[in-house]
Amino acid sequence: MTKTTLVVLAAGMGSRFGGTKQIAPLGPNGEILIEFSIFDAVKAGFDKVVMIIKKENEEDIKNIFAKRIDKLVSVEYVYQELTSLPDNFVLPKGRTKPWGTAHAVLCCKDRVDTPFGIINADDFYGYESFKLLHDHLVSSTEMCNVGFRLGATLTDNGSVSRGICSTEDGYLTDVTEIRAITKNSGIPLDSICSMNMWGMFPSIFPILEEEFRSFYLSMNDPQKDECYLPTVIDTLIRERGEKVKLIPTTAEWFGVTYQADAPLVKRKLLELVEKGMYKGL
Repeated sequence: MTKTTLVVLAAGMGSRFGGTKQIAPLGPNGEILIEFSIFDAVKAGFDKVVMIIKKENEEDIKNIFAKRIDKLVSVEYVYQELTSLPDNFVLPKGRTKPWGTAHAVLCCKDRVDTPFGIINADDFYGYESFKLLHDHLVSSTEMCNVGFRLGATLTDNGSVSRGICSTEDGYLTDVTEIRAITKNSGIPLDSICSMNMWGMFPSIFPILEEEFRSFYLSMNDPQKDECYLPTVIDTLIRERGEKVKLIPTTAEWFGVTYQADAPLVKRKLLELVEKGMYKGL
């Protein structure tokens, strides 16, 4: 049976949320949001979890996982360090900003040797989405994106950025990052958007390194420019002819972009727990 890994992007600080939202207690028993995602992923068939974190957050996350997650699945930790750069590249003087999500995934290249899914730590994707992702990874050799209906991913508490997906014959043709989207932006709410739920294979790592090198050498602002995973995927589709399957999901999504989102997320998680969806967590 094919083994699969779940890679979790958890190194961001969540400035609009006002703190380290990845470890904010949102569940009825103090669970953080990623615990629910890991539970769903393991139930869907994923065998291992790789957490991409900042080193200073490791103790907090390990203490939380020791209560519930460690009994469910093996978890490994990878640091997204500013100095984790290809050979002969140096950290620009004064740079403090992380290098972006493509760089984050590249940091785990020595820990992942199976087909793998990628998710954000601060999003709730739902079991059905993990099942779709897992089943694709064990039955195909094509990269994929699990896409959500745009209207289901928006908040009443401010604007968000979303990657709007365009497709042809079920495959992505591009992912256009649009910033400051609200429910009244005029973008059709039934558009499919990427919430950074990707399916990939270890063969992507040399390509990611090549693309990161290209990004580094062409930066306009060495202090702030970031290498985003959706941007890299878009380049691979347009310039290399890579095929990325779009897998739509009707699963409920929710997340904590702003502090004001937290009460709604807490209520939704409580409802799911009371329904018995997370027995064993």
